[in-house]
Amino acid sequence: MPKSSSAAQLLPLEFEEEFRLGLKNIFEEKIVFNQVLGLKITSLRPERVTARMDMRHELIGHYAHNRIHGGAISAGLDAMGGLAVMAAIGARHMDESPMLRLQRFSKLGTIDLRVDYLRPGIGEYFELRAEVLRLGSRVASTRMEFLAADGKLLSTAAAAYIVS
Repeated sequence: MPKSSSAAQLLPLEFEEEFRLGLKNIFEEKIVFNQVLGLKITSLRPERVTARMDMRHELIGHYAHNRIHGGAISAGLDAMGGLAVMAAIGARHMDESPMLRLQRFSKLGTIDLRVDYLRPGIGEYFELRAEVLRLGSRVASTRMEFLAADGKLLSTAAAAYIVS
C-alpha cells in the first residue's frame, strides 16, 4: 500500500553525515569546556540528543564518596540543552545546506537554567539526554536528564536559550 504524504511526514528525520559530523565537531572539539567535562555525543536526532560523561578524578565533588560535582552535572545538562536546540534548529532548516545550518548557532546562549539534584552522582559513567519542548523564533525551551549507568535518574533540568 502506498504511503500518503501525511504518513511520510511522520517518519523520523535523519541528519546528513556532514551535519552530524559538523555538529559533533562543534560540541566535542570547538566548545573546549565540553572536553573538560568529557562529553561525547552518543545519539544526535532532531527530537532528542544523548551523550556520555565518564567519571574522572577531576570531576569529583565529594572526595569521601567519589561523587561527581554538582557543577559538572549542571554544566553537562546545560551543554546538552544547547545541543538539543542546535539539533532542532538544524531540523527546522533542512532546506539549507549542512554548512549553512551549522553557522546558525553563533547567537545561541543560555537564558535560564534550573537543575534538580535527585540522587548522588556516583558511578563509572553517566548518560545525559535532552529534548526541545518548544523552538520559537527567539527562545527555545528544553528538558534534560542526567542518569547513572544503570539508567537511574540522578538529576533533571529545564532551560531556556536565546536562539536569535
